[in-house]
Amino acid sequence: MIERRTFQLPGRAVALVLAGGRGSRLYELTDRRAKPAVYFGGKFRIIDFAMSNCVNSGIRRIGVVTQYKSHSLLRHLQRGWGFLRGEANEFVDLMPAQQRVDEESWYRGTADAVYQNIDIIENYRPAPEYVVILAGDHVYKMNYAAMLVDHVESGAECSVACIEVPRKEATGFGVMAVDPSTGRITDFVEKPAEPPTVAGKPDRSLCSMGIYIFNAGYLYSELLRDIADPTSSHDFGKDIIPRAVRNGCAMAHSFDRSCVHAPEEGANKEDYWRDVGTVDAYWEANVDLTATDPALNLYDRSWPIWTYQSQLPPAKFVHNQIDRHGIAIESTVSGGCIISGEMNRSLLFSACRVHSYAKVNWSVLLPDVEIGRGARLSRCIVDHAVKIPPGMVIGEDPVEDARRFRRTENGITLVTQQMLDRLS
Repeated sequence: MIERRTFQLPGRAVALVLAGGRGSRLYELTDRRAKPAVYFGGKFRIIDFAMSNCVNSGIRRIGVVTQYKSHSLLRHLQRGWGFLRGEANEFVDLMPAQQRVDEESWYRGTADAVYQNIDIIENYRPAPEYVVILAGDHVYKMNYAAMLVDHVESGAECSVACIEVPRKEATGFGVMAVDPSTGRITDFVEKPAEPPTVAGKPDRSLCSMGIYIFNAGYLYSELLRDIADPTSSHDFGKDIIPRAVRNGCAMAHSFDRSCVHAPEEGANKEDYWRDVGTVDAYWEANVDLTATDPALNLYDRSWPIWTYQSQLPPAKFVHNQIDRHGIAIESTVSGGCIISGEMNRSLLFSACRVHSYAKVNWSVLLPDVEIGRGARLSRCIVDHAVKIPPGMVIGEDPVEDARRFRRTENGITLVTQQMLDRLS
């Protein structure tokens, strides 16, 4: 019965991917693009993970709600996500902020963003019975169909996906308390300064993943009520979910029930979910992919991550001289790259160039980056299309790095072309 429901329920649902966030903690990486459009993993954008989870879970009616700096994101979706079949009632519906409700209000919060598109959602045919709300800025693999089964069988109006995280990291999330005997959420607080802990685990907190499933009728009525409340911030985490908890309508869904692992992975494999919303977290998650056994498996053909990619030639490593050769050790190199320098524990996106005698260590190079002859980089993130001058050294002198570029407290240096131009 569960397997049958897992197959049938996605067709009775619609997914809304909230992709309008500013992503301010990524600093210059989101100067020109929304956080969900930020590059990740050598060939993907962050939003591709939530979108791929939908398609792989059988949810093929998807709305993407956008607002800030959305051009790059919309272009990516148009180019890479046009393979769904409209004649089979499969689609990606783009929902930019349009002041559709009145001529004054853009999206004022995540709940308002959905409210302003209620008429579109209600007119989908067949009308959705369940609405899956997703954050478009997290990296993970999850079977939403399994969560749908749990939601329906619980009889709840609302389900919230949750994961345990270290307490010191929980201040940036919605934190909940759950009745272990029923799974009902008994308390929910958004981004607390002192996060409550899991019973028996004083160093762990149970956090919302920003993934919600609602019965459609309940969601519509709650959004209509919320929009009429002048004291509301019109946000799911601050307003809609806490009210559902107070009314006893919200159930918790543990991520370990729906996290997707490759068939060959053992039972002890980590349940992978990352909010790559800071420069340090972004660097760490990308560099981890170069490990022999990374925490996130991108090579699982049973749960592919779909994306748009340019048609590029294979990566090439050139020169075979004693002091001049292209080499990559524990690194990930994408199509179109030409390497004649040395790389170690680094991740290169498409069409990068690493010239002779250059050395790139523990770094992330976004598409079309060029590393000049003899340059040395260590623990860097280099933004799209940046050209590092020959002989430049980054990542070895903290004071000099902080003067020229953006350097984090953990020693990661973010480099953009605008920063380099200021040095001229």
